[in-house]
Amino acid sequence: MRKKSVLIVDDHPLFRDGLKSLVERSTDYHTIGEAGSGAEALALARELQPDLITMDISLPDMSGIDAAREIIMEFPKIGVLMLSMHPKVEYISEAFKAGARGYVVKETTSTRLIQAMDALSRGEFFLDGQISPETVGKLMAGTRKEHGSQDECYGLLSPREQQVMRMVAEGVPTREIARRLVLSVKTVDNHRTNLMRKLGVHSKIELVKYAAKLGLIDVDSWK
Repeated sequence: MRKKSVLIVDDHPLFRDGLKSLVERSTDYHTIGEAGSGAEALALARELQPDLITMDISLPDMSGIDAAREIIMEFPKIGVLMLSMHPKVEYISEAFKAGARGYVVKETTSTRLIQAMDALSRGEFFLDGQISPETVGKLMAGTRKEHGSQDECYGLLSPREQQVMRMVAEGVPTREIARRLVLSVKTVDNHRTNLMRKLGVHSKIELVKYAAKLGLIDVDSWK
């Protein structure tokens, strides 16, 4: 049976080496490439189209969650497993919203990591057992709240428009949005104009309030 290909994304070479060694010792997986930044991950995902990606959340140029979102939009069949030092509900929620199918704490055992990869290979979701029941409870409560607050207007937005909306609402500058999404500034401006028209909002502050109402951003941390 063909081994599943894995792209390893982490900005620490020593951690990548350890993860690569783990993958190569398995009978079902092999490492197809390594990346130390979000931009490298996007380029290699497009070039190699791996079966699985292990994605660190903290990358030097962008969030691993943003990188995962971009990759999954282009290649929805790629299974993305998020790796993080942070078992916080906010990170877990954002990771799954972005399309990731698994979340593992970096301190987890090698056996559990392989179990996570096996689950994603079967098309299943995986949440690390080291994450506390309280965190899982908050995650489920937040998911119920979000589903209850979604409205028809938001559903009219394309996946790309939803992505741009979130970044605009978070206060990310237009040029930075363009850089992260590998788009022109004009294209980002067009997406912003279209999504604001669909949502019926006329200013950035209205957009922020709208995103906060849907639970897409944390207004306490917004600048």
